[in-house]
Amino acid sequence: MKLSSLFSFMVPKNGLFFDLFAEDTANLVDQAKKFNQLFLTTDKNELNAIIRDIREYEHKGDEMTHKIFLELADNFITPFDREDIHALATSIDDIADYINGCASRIQLYGVTEFSKSMELMSEVLLKQVMEIDTAIRDLRNMRNAQRVRDAIVRINSLENHADDIFDEAIARLFSEQDNAMVLIKQKEVLSSLETATDKCEDVANVLESILVKNS
Repeated sequence: MKLSSLFSFMVPKNGLFFDLFAEDTANLVDQAKKFNQLFLTTDKNELNAIIRDIREYEHKGDEMTHKIFLELADNFITPFDREDIHALATSIDDIADYINGCASRIQLYGVTEFSKSMELMSEVLLKQVMEIDTAIRDLRNMRNAQRVRDAIVRINSLENHADDIFDEAIARLFSEQDNAMVLIKQKEVLSSLETATDKCEDVANVLESILVKNS
């Protein structure tokens, strides 16, 4: 029996873990969309409302991660390695945490004006998260392995694009910004955005590991 056939045979018929991961990444997409809106507003009240929503999505993500860990403890048979389930849940949760962390810094530092680079990086992040959501849904059926691989490639390519935007933004910031306080705040926001895109690449690495082990 091929390993892929054995893999399919051993998957719990209720698809519980896949359902939980799909719900988790759907919440992450909603959070990333709300986060993207943050960089398109100049109204302080609207900005604070968006940040509250982002925080709520992060709390929901924490609950989903907890559910996955509980099911992992209660189920002997899992669709793929227990370590990979833990790593996948943790890495998805990390993205939500860093999105929330960036939004919190914006509020804490009183940042109300955003550069085009911030807007572009938030758009890249949203695209990455949407690719993660697609990959997670395709992971349910290993016959869709190539589609998962394609999503992984796109996630990594987007991360490289985010790095380019970040590097250019930092160079511009240091050459054009004379106010040290503003420079520090802007750099912190950009760095948080860049780290969030890196965390998406971590998810892609876990997905790649799952595919390698079960191909």
